[in-house]
Amino acid sequence: MKKSILFFAVLISLIGFVNAQNPKWMNYTSGGNNIIAVANEGNYIWIGTEGGGLVKFDKTSSTLAFYNKANSGLPCNYITSIASEENGIRWIGTDDGLAKFDGTNWTTYNTLNSGLPHNSITALAIDGFGTKWVGTYGGGLAKYDGTNWTVYNTSNSGLTDNEVTSIAIDGNEIKWIGTFGGGIAKYDEINWYFCNTSNSGLPSDFIKTIAIEGNGTKWIGTYDYDYYNGYGLTKLDDVGWTYFTTSNSGLPENWVVCITIDSNGTKWIGTYDYNFEIGGGLTKFDGTNWTTYNTGNSGLPDDEINSIAIDVNETYWIGTKNSGLTKFYGTYWLTFPTSNSGLPDNSILTIAIEQNGTKWIGTQFSGLAKFDGTNWTVYNTSNSVLPSYQIQSIAIDGSGVKWIGCWGGLAEFDGTSWTIYKTSNSGLPSNSINSLAIDGFGTKWVGTFGGGLAKFDGTNWSIYNISNSGLPSNNIQTITVDENGIIWIGTDNGLAKFDGTNWTIYDNSNSGLPGNFVHAIAICESGTKWIGTLDDGLAEFNGTSWTIYNISNSGISSNDVFSITIDSCGLVWIGHPMWNGCGGLSKFDGTDWTIYNTTNSGLPKNDVRSIAVDGNDSKWIGGYASGLSVFNENGIPVSVEETITTANNVILYPNPAKDHLNIEMPVGINISFIEIFTIQGKVVKSQKICNNQNKIDVRDLPSGIYIIKMHSDNGVLMKKMVKQ
Repeated sequence: MKKSILFFAVLISLIGFVNAQNPKWMNYTSGGNNIIAVANEGNYIWIGTEGGGLVKFDKTSSTLAFYNKANSGLPCNYITSIASEENGIRWIGTDDGLAKFDGTNWTTYNTLNSGLPHNSITALAIDGFGTKWVGTYGGGLAKYDGTNWTVYNTSNSGLTDNEVTSIAIDGNEIKWIGTFGGGIAKYDEINWYFCNTSNSGLPSDFIKTIAIEGNGTKWIGTYDYDYYNGYGLTKLDDVGWTYFTTSNSGLPENWVVCITIDSNGTKWIGTYDYNFEIGGGLTKFDGTNWTTYNTGNSGLPDDEINSIAIDVNETYWIGTKNSGLTKFYGTYWLTFPTSNSGLPDNSILTIAIEQNGTKWIGTQFSGLAKFDGTNWTVYNTSNSVLPSYQIQSIAIDGSGVKWIGCWGGLAEFDGTSWTIYKTSNSGLPSNSINSLAIDGFGTKWVGTFGGGLAKFDGTNWSIYNISNSGLPSNNIQTITVDENGIIWIGTDNGLAKFDGTNWTIYDNSNSGLPGNFVHAIAICESGTKWIGTLDDGLAEFNGTSWTIYNISNSGISSNDVFSITIDSCGLVWIGHPMWNGCGGLSKFDGTDWTIYNTTNSGLPKNDVRSIAVDGNDSKWIGGYASGLSVFNENGIPVSVEETITTANNVILYPNPAKDHLNIEMPVGINISFIEIFTIQGKVVKSQKICNNQNKIDVRDLPSGIYIIKMHSDNGVLMKKMVKQ
């Protein structure tokens, strides 16, 4: 108690500026434990993940540093390959360009600013002269000497296919290039040679990986066109071709994904159990004996191995598909999770935020996630009674109960108990739930695919469909309730308005609605409706007049609108899927448009399916295969250690306050948002400040003493307020 009083005594007499630059963008991803590439560099392991960005692992401290689209110069969070120069410069191949990182500075290469022929990078290698060789998905092979780019493809060289899957360089600086369907191309920088199933002993023309021993022997992993069958391990030496499969060797699985060779010439082979039939795992082959490590006989956490690196101490670093990074030394196994969050899936369909700031995230493939700002909790079909892993919609009622619309039924969750509603045990007309809304009376409105609209008051169900109501379609895409309790329903055949008795239908034949496939609706404080369509843009409807925004007459990013939300300043935020080469996030202030995409922001992918705004006006953004992003134009509030120094140039009046509190700032300092704390440290109010209108409504606060925390462009300030 004395500690609290002392803290308060200091706080009420001082104002503190904190020069902490809060980030504007943050990315939370689930792909960090799916490791595609591992590279050893001295005391560090560099890890490339599928959707989780780049991770730097310190071998001494076992600490992780995360680099992603929001906090670095990475062009994409999907890392495909990593190569390091002797001077410590790293080259990172991604699904959207090539990045160079010297430990401080980032340089990105793509088709627009360099000679790179394609932005999807599939393989990297650095030769003895420091030249970079870059394999692409569809653009062939690129050579970069630091100044000039040279491109090799099927039209101008002997490259056998433009989809390059692997690059290995032998002791004579000859490049061995694996392709998708064209076998192996061999290039000595003068002549091209090729090996395929027609002219050699190669068992397949689809090459997954190539490794070369010091004596020049090549080890090759191959597979077939549809990925479902592997052809084992192939050896090419001066004698000829030798095949190792599950039938004639100790290889546990014919799907060979990666090969690494240690200083003794022992081959370490990562395999997949692609058909879930045999087993997969990690195999060691010394030329005579085979040893396989899997989840059943070792500390290996996953039988699907994507990448292997070996350091100077002969410690093996294994990148797994689902379980992060594993360290193997001697007889000891140790696994490190490499994801920056507990998000179970990068494909996010819906987001809802409780009054206390807790986020509920519905994913397409992995159920429901709860994030309280520190801890993640995941609910799925394995650990709960959720009827499906695909979560389409979430609504939170006045009691804090979560209602979850799944592609398999409706779930009610009070934080402890679950209740499941299906067609078999309730009046629900379809188990495919697309959308949810809760009106002012607590009644749930459930939009289904194929079954129309359901109304549930906690006891009784009422069904509205094309047969018994004015509903224009049984396929409901979105539902919103206005301040008068009127229900607005978006369908794939127009917009419906329902006041409980009467139906009004708007479509492109009887109104200004630009298209009949309505996928999103938001309503601002003035009552204006914002209606998003697929393929036909955005409509603004004030009850009388329609205004249409599309790519032809406005600055909107795309005509496909998946989600709309309105922040506390009345700004309209529009999410677009990555269709037709467009997508991303659009912001509209009533006059000007601002577009956020992968080229100018921390957005990891130009696909936005859901947007929710929290109490600090931070935007929480989910999309397909893009994880969860957070964006705040004024900086995302993060916990920082605050240093308090004396200053008396901020005026709060009236203080004590009864109804409203005015904040007068020094000239040149603007507040972005405020938080009000009790003296026990509990946040009781947070509010964004728009257009420097520094007037706070405090009528809802009980009488007492509070701390005002003001976030400004110069840092954080604190001052005491008394509420009468």
